[in-house]
Amino acid sequence: MKNDGIFVRAIDGFKERVGSYKRRFTEFSQLEGGEKARRISEILLDRAMLIILVIAIIVIAVMRPKFVSAASIINIISLTAAKLPIALGIGGAIVLTGTDISAGRIVGLTACIAASMLQMTTYVNKMFPNMATMPVWVVLLAAIVVGALIGAVNGFFVAKFKLHPFIVTLSTQLIVYGLVLLYLQIGSNAGQTLSGLDPSYLDFVSGPLFHIAGIAVPRYVLYAIILTVLIWFIWNKTVFGRNMFAVGSNEEAASVSGVNVFKTILLVFALAGATYGITGFIEGARIGSAASYTGLNYESDAIAACVIGGVSFVG
Repeated sequence: MKNDGIFVRAIDGFKERVGSYKRRFTEFSQLEGGEKARRISEILLDRAMLIILVIAIIVIAVMRPKFVSAASIINIISLTAAKLPIALGIGGAIVLTGTDISAGRIVGLTACIAASMLQMTTYVNKMFPNMATMPVWVVLLAAIVVGALIGAVNGFFVAKFKLHPFIVTLSTQLIVYGLVLLYLQIGSNAGQTLSGLDPSYLDFVSGPLFHIAGIAVPRYVLYAIILTVLIWFIWNKTVFGRNMFAVGSNEEAASVSGVNVFKTILLVFALAGATYGITGFIEGARIGSAASYTGLNYESDAIAACVIGGVSFVG
């Protein structure tokens, strides 16, 4: 019976949306010529980035037919999925009219931590030779916790001292990079690349989810989809999400309305850090190694993705 209720609500929602589109079309058809032109120009301007993207895809597909091959499409999807978690995290910081340029280095640190804890026991250059290979899920949680803690530090300084996120995260970027260099010097590692990763780790992240035209779609594509749905739910269906948008829109008005601004900013950056930890965990296995340069400039790609995706930089 419960499932029937959910199904009925879904049908009702679909009917309501169709009715809304019909009303909009009717209203549009009744407009005068000049008003119609203005409305069309507004629609085109609002969707300019999407239109340009579609045109670019069509042009490239015509010039390079292999661009739309199964192998090419799956490769694009895989690369996008690998960077999607970090973009979701930075998106939250951008909603607060800020940014986070420490994201890439946090990815690098968590990738190094994950790789060092998930090297094969038989690997000659194992960073911790006397430590057994950790369970994959334990290392994933460790990467998330490390990322969330660093993100929370960012959020604390932004919220407590009213510092601009660019300044705070620039400082964090340099500090975290220093931590990466120090971490890679532990024991006899001497700063070398961490490789020789355990097959269970590689399979958990990059193992085939299914095949399309004989080409494997890696499992982290599914993880990226799940994380996207989770972040969407947090942003749009929770009190925390509403508070985040309220603070990003007008911090003073949100505070007057009873929103705990300090807590909201802190949690937004902590959540962002957690997504960086997930990205680092994925990157270690996707690349098959981790080094001091892992995660370099990842925040640039993520910010660009947010811009193209339509995340507002003004709250």
